[in-house]
This record gives sequence, structure tokens and C-alpha cells, in this order.
Amino acid sequence: MPIPRPVTAGAAALVAAGALGGCSPLGGAEAPASPAASTGRRTITVFAAASLKESFSELGRIFEQQHPGSTVQFSFGGSSTLAAQIGQGAPADVFAAASPATMRIAEQAGAVGSPVTFARNEMQVVVAAGNPGRVTRLDDLARPGLDVALCDVQVPCGAASQQVLQADHLSVSPSSWEPDVKAVLTRVALGEADAGIVYVTDVRAAGESVRGIEIPDGRNARTSYPIATLRSSRQLATAQAFVDLVLSEQGQKVLAADGFLP
Repeated sequence: MPIPRPVTAGAAALVAAGALGGCSPLGGAEAPASPAASTGRRTITVFAAASLKESFSELGRIFEQQHPGSTVQFSFGGSSTLAAQIGQGAPADVFAAASPATMRIAEQAGAVGSPVTFARNEMQVVVAAGNPGRVTRLDDLARPGLDVALCDVQVPCGAASQQVLQADHLSVSPSSWEPDVKAVLTRVALGEADAGIVYVTDVRAAGESVRGIEIPDGRNARTSYPIATLRSSRQLATAQAFVDLVLSEQGQKVLAADGFLP
């Protein structure tokens, strides 16, 4: 499967900051560089779950400002696809996955250092702004004739969606299985599906083009996001500095502003 096209961090829009505390630095790597310290002229490639696109693009812009001459390139996509590519030797410096299970794929390949959890997320039913399918609750997804898009079960958003449906004993036959959460969101926003299940953060990022329907706490699912540097990185100090920014109070504020849980 082809490696997703890199996206430079400089194109990201500003994100307002919320309030969260910091996290401990990544263990087992080189002595971490200060996020504010320049690491010289360096380019790093960050493989990141599709649901991190808005937050990480903003963090990449901040990182480039704090490290003059450094550039962050991103490849966003389904975590399982990215992990498989890393295991096959795809060049990257940092991997941020949407679940510990997909990070373990890279760990078992011996490709990453010691992952650290930096955020969590939970699920939400998503409908188009006009709600053409008249969906008002999770149970409606099992209604005959409703066009539902879901993430493929191999990616974290798909595994979490199945957990939600199974916990409620709902049988849903989706019209499409999508490779990542952004693909589900796009189908719903364009009216190609009546509803889907995505992360809360993706509903927020989509703005007025969609509407989220909350899933009750006792029936919802959460996923944790681990991050690690790659052992093969030729820019390990710069890669570690980016990880440190994600784990820092400033990085956590950016993630919180986009709806991620601490």
C-alpha cells in the first residue's frame, strides 16, 4: 500500500489552546532536547493517525517556529497501515498511533523505542448537518435502510466502533468500510452516508458540515494514543524534540483545544 503523501506543517491553521498539565518525557531515547532549543537545519517525517491531522499540523508549525531551519513533514493515515509501512522499512522519524495495539506492530518489528501515551479519545455518532437520516441516537444505526459508514475493523477507529456496537448488542451492516476516520467523516459530510462513528475530535474539526450525537458513557469506547521515535531515525535528536513538544504543557494544550482527553 503506498505511503500517504507528506503534508508540511506550515500549512496548518492556528488552534486555540485549552488547559492541561504536562507529561513525562519519552524514556529510553537520547537525552531530550529542549522544545525551544534549535536543532539546526533538519527535516523529520512524522507518521501519525489520521485523527491527529489538525492537532499535529499545528504542533508542527509551532515546532518549526521554535527550531529555526527545521522542517516537519507528516504522513497521516490509518494507524495499522502506517505501522505496517514502518515495519517494512518506510523512512520515518516519529510514529504516533491511535491505539496501543497498532503501536505494538511497530514494536514487534523492532522499529520504535519506548512508546508513551500522550492523549486519549472517545467515539461519537456523526451525521451531516441536515441529518437526512433522522438519526437521534446510537440505536438508530441499526435501522433498516440507513446508510452507515464505518472504519475498517483493522484500524483503531474501527475497533473502537465495533466495541461500541457490541456493547449495545447492535447489528449494523455498513454500506462501506473506510480506511481511516477522515474517510468516514468525508462520506457523511458529503451526504454519501447518513451516519457514521468517528472520534469526538473529528466531529469538532469538521465544524458546521456535520453534527455529533453523543454516545452514553456506559456504552462508549475510548482509545489511547502512544508516540515513539523510530530507531532508524537519522535525526533522532530532532525527532525526540518533537515528541517532547507533544508531551509538553504547550503540546497538551493544543490537543485539549481539539477535544482530546488527557
